[in-house]
Amino acid sequence: MRETVDTTVIQPDWLYRSRLGGLFLRLIIRPFVSKIAGWFLDRRISKPLIKRFIKKHKIEMGDYLPAEYKSFNDFFTRRIRPELRPFDPSPEALCAPCDGAVTVYPVTREGKFTVKGFEYTAATLLKNEALAERYLGGLCAVIRLTANDYHRYMFPDGGTRGEHAYIKGKLHTVRPYALGRRRVFSENCREYTVLHTEHFGDVAQVEVGAMFVGRIVNEEKETFSRGEEKGRFEFGGSTVILLLPEHAADLDEEFFENTAQGKETKVRCGECIGRAVRNIL
Repeated sequence: MRETVDTTVIQPDWLYRSRLGGLFLRLIIRPFVSKIAGWFLDRRISKPLIKRFIKKHKIEMGDYLPAEYKSFNDFFTRRIRPELRPFDPSPEALCAPCDGAVTVYPVTREGKFTVKGFEYTAATLLKNEALAERYLGGLCAVIRLTANDYHRYMFPDGGTRGEHAYIKGKLHTVRPYALGRRRVFSENCREYTVLHTEHFGDVAQVEVGAMFVGRIVNEEKETFSRGEEKGRFEFGGSTVILLLPEHAADLDEEFFENTAQGKETKVRCGECIGRAVRNIL
C-alpha cells in the first residue's frame, strides 16, 4: 500500500476563508506578482533562502546531483540522481511523469469529471472542444506536487509530440482546500501537450501553474522516450494532469478507492500507476 494524504483533515487556507484573505488573494493570484517573485528568485540575492528551505522541508541533498546553485530557483529545479527515479521498463506500464500526490477521476461520455465538488470538463480544461472529444469516457489523473517534491517532470511513455498550447490564467494555490473553493485547474495558467504515445494512444499532459509558479518550462521535443525529461516548474507547488482516452489504461484500484475517501496517494516519478488495456493505436 502506498502512503496517502487525507485531504479531509487539512486546515483551511486563510486566503480562501476570510474577507481579508480574499482581498489579498485577488492581488497575489495575478501573473505579474509571480513574475516579480520569479525575478527575485532568479537572482543571487535569493541564495540565503536555500538553507532555510532545506531545513524546513527536511530535504536530503545527497539525493541530488552536486551543483553550485546561483539562485534559489537554480536550487529549486535541481536535478535528482537518475538512479533514484527509475522508470518501469515494462511496455504496458503507465509511469507517473512526476513526484506528487495522485487523485483519479472517470471522465463521463459528456466529458465531465468532478474534483472536490466542482464539475470540470475536458473542454474547459483544454480550451479545445474538438480535442476534448478524444477523452470522452476516459480517465483524468491529477498529480499534485508540493514544495519539497522533485519539480522536473517526464514523458510517461515514448512517442511523438502533437498539438500543444499555453493557456493564460490566474495563479491560485493548488492546495486541497483551494481546490474545494475554486475551479483551480480551469482558472490557472496551464500548458498542454498531446503525446502520441506508443502504448496509450493520445495522452494529453497538462502542466498547471500555481501561486508563485508562473513559469512552466517545457522542452521543445518532437520525439521522446519514456522517462525523458519534458520540463520543469519553478518555485512553489503545482500540478500535472494526464487525460487518458477510453480503454487506454487501467489505473491501480487504490487510486480510485483513496480518491473516493478524500485521500491523495503519494507516488514517485517513474513509478507504475497503471497498465495498458490494449494497443489502441
